[in-house]
Amino acid sequence: MIKFLRHSRLAAVILTILRVFIGYQWMSAGIGKLIAEESFSASGLINGALNSPTAYPWFHSFLSLTTDSGANTAFFDFVVPWGQVIVGLALILGTYTLFVASAGLMMNIAFILSGVISENPTFILIQVLILVAGYNAGRYGLDYWITPIVRNIFPFLHNDTLLENG
Repeated sequence: MIKFLRHSRLAAVILTILRVFIGYQWMSAGIGKLIAEESFSASGLINGALNSPTAYPWFHSFLSLTTDSGANTAFFDFVVPWGQVIVGLALILGTYTLFVASAGLMMNIAFILSGVISENPTFILIQVLILVAGYNAGRYGLDYWITPIVRNIFPFLHNDTLLENG
């Protein structure tokens, strides 16, 4: 399965469709927050997580520390919508695919830890498939041109051959 995801052109096509789908979902969610009549506020989500009896203690501590116990959510009010737009656009274009899929995965996990389930498990599954597929997930995107340049600068990033040799 991993060899198929990492090397098959059919997998690259399927991954491109999944990548563009999830990228569109991220981008439209972020744009919706940015152009809404009322400016986006993460305070409801954060305060809900802080007041949840089932919250993970370490995540509760993280949110409490970074938001002054929910009183100052300005950082997240800015980062969430812009992060969604950037992750979405980069996934659609196939630019730095693995990095932005990781960032999207972190956002999905944070949403789940905050108590929001919705489509997050589906997004997590798709992003894990993208990460497992490696370069093949961005083969039909700008990564086709970007990845060789980055690998020439940082040779240790050329790790697709590990499966072929071992």
